Amino acid sequence: MLQRGRMEAKPQEELVAHLDPLDWPEFRRLAHTMVDGVLDRIAGVSEKPEVWQPLPEEIRSKISEEPLPVQPQGAEEVYKQFLENVMPYPISNTHPRFFGWVQGAGTPLGVMADMLAAGLNPHMAGFDQAPAVVEMQVIRWFIQLMGFPEETSSGLLVLGGSMGNTLCLAVARNAKAGFDVRHDGLMHDPSSGLPPHPRLTIYESVETHSWAKKAIALLGLGESAYRLIPVDSDYRIDISALKKQLKEDRENGMRPICVIGNAGTVSTGAVDDLKALSALCKEEDLWFHVDGAIGSLVAFSDKLRPIVAGMEDADSVCFDCHKWMQLPFDVACLLIRDREAHEATFAGSASYLSNMTRGTIKGGLPFANLGIDLTRSFRALKVWMSMKAHGKETYARMLEKHCMLAQALASKVKDHPDELELLAPVHLNIVCIRYKPKGITDNAVLNPLNEELLMQLQESGVAVPSQALLGGRFALRCCILNHRTTMNDLDIYLAAVLRIGGQLAASR
Repeated sequence: MLQRGRMEAKPQEELVAHLDPLDWPEFRRLAHTMVDGVLDRIAGVSEKPEVWQPLPEEIRSKISEEPLPVQPQGAEEVYKQFLENVMPYPISNTHPRFFGWVQGAGTPLGVMADMLAAGLNPHMAGFDQAPAVVEMQVIRWFIQLMGFPEETSSGLLVLGGSMGNTLCLAVARNAKAGFDVRHDGLMHDPSSGLPPHPRLTIYESVETHSWAKKAIALLGLGESAYRLIPVDSDYRIDISALKKQLKEDRENGMRPICVIGNAGTVSTGAVDDLKALSALCKEEDLWFHVDGAIGSLVAFSDKLRPIVAGMEDADSVCFDCHKWMQLPFDVACLLIRDREAHEATFAGSASYLSNMTRGTIKGGLPFANLGIDLTRSFRALKVWMSMKAHGKETYARMLEKHCMLAQALASKVKDHPDELELLAPVHLNIVCIRYKPKGITDNAVLNPLNEELLMQLQESGVAVPSQALLGGRFALRCCILNHRTTMNDLDIYLAAVLRIGGQLAASR
C-alpha cells in the first residue's frame, strides 16, 4: 500500500539498491573468463590474418537501435553480447600490420594495470594517498628523461596530446602576454580605463598537428593569431621565414608570445631544428613549446636522443604515453619548466577543497592546480608499472628497432623505382610512399589511384596504413609504432601495395 509521500517498505532482497554481484563466486568465475578472453586475444593477435574488417550493418544496427535498457540483462548476457558484437570489430591497432595514424598497440601489463587502477578507483586530484605519490614519481621520471630541471619543473598526466598541448599553450599565453590574462581577460571595455592589449600571436610550421588551431581558438586568441610558417624540403620549419614573420608582426604592433616546435610531425615524422628554435625564442623572449607527441620519447635511447637535441631547453613539452610507449589509451604527459607559471595559470581555491594539516586531504589537491580537471583517473599506475617492469633500456631497443625497420622499408621502396616512390625523408618511424606506374607523373591520375589503393588495402585486411598529402601528392603513410611489428609484416604490406597497385593501374 502506498501512502501519500511514503513508499511501502519492502524486504531488502527486493530493493537491490547496490550494484555489487548478488553471487560473488559466480561473478568471480565470469571475471576470470573475461581476463582470459582479453589475454587470449592479445596473445593471438599477431597470427590473425586480417588486421581490420568493416563493421557489418546488422551489427551496427544491433548496437545503435537497441532501446534504453529498463530491466537487467545480467553480466553474463552482456558479456556474451560484447563477444559477438564488439570484440571482433575494433580498429585493430593491436595488430602488427596496423600502420595507420599514431596509435600504440597496448601491452598485457598495461591492460592489467588499468584493471587494478579501476579496482582502486581513486580520485586523483591529490589527497594523502599512495596513488598520488605514484603519479608524482612518474612525473619526476619524465622530467629526468626529458632533461628538464628537477628543482623548478612540474608536470601532469592528462588524457591525450591535444589536451596536454592546449594546457601548455594556456601557460604560455598567460606567462608571455604582458598583462594579467587571468584577471583582465583578452578584451576590455574601453570605459574600464585599462589600456588596450596588442594582438598576441603564436607561430608553428604548416606541418604542426591540428590541435594547435583548435587550442588557439579555444584560448580566445582567435585564428588570426595563428601564424603558419612554411617548411623546407625535409618538412622542417623554415627558420628564416619564421624570423621574417616575427619581425613583420612586431613592426605591425603585434606581440609574439610562443613558438611551437615539432619533435616529429604527424605526416612525415620530421623533427624541427629544436636547438635553433630554442636559441631564437631566448633571443626574442618567446615561450618555446615542443609538441613531442610523435617523437619526443626517442629520449629513451641514447643513440636516438640527438635527433631531438634542444628539446631539453624548451619551456614546455607534451607527449603521449599511449603512442610510442605502447600504453593503453589514454595517457599523456605535459611538462612545464616553470612551476610557478604553471600553477599561476590553473590554481584555484574553494573551502571544500582546502588543505588540512591532517586527514585525507592533507597535502591538498596539487594536481587540480595544474590543469582544468578536478576529477582524474589513476592513469599513472600503468605508466609506473610499465616503466618499472620494462625499464628504460627495453623501451630504447624498441624505439631503435622501429626506426631501423622504417629505414629498411624505405630502402625496399627504392628497389622498385618503376612502381613505387618515396615521398619524404624518413626521420623517425614514418614512411610515406605512393604507387607510381612508370611513365605516369600527373597527380590528377596518381592521387585517386593511391586513394583507392589505400582503401582496398584496409578493406582487404592485409594492412592498415593511413594517408597524408605532401606537396599535393597523396601518400600511403606507414607509421611503424607497434612493438609486435617485424620485417615480415612490412614485406607483406609492400607486396600488397605492389599487387593491388598493379591491378588498379592495369584496369585504367
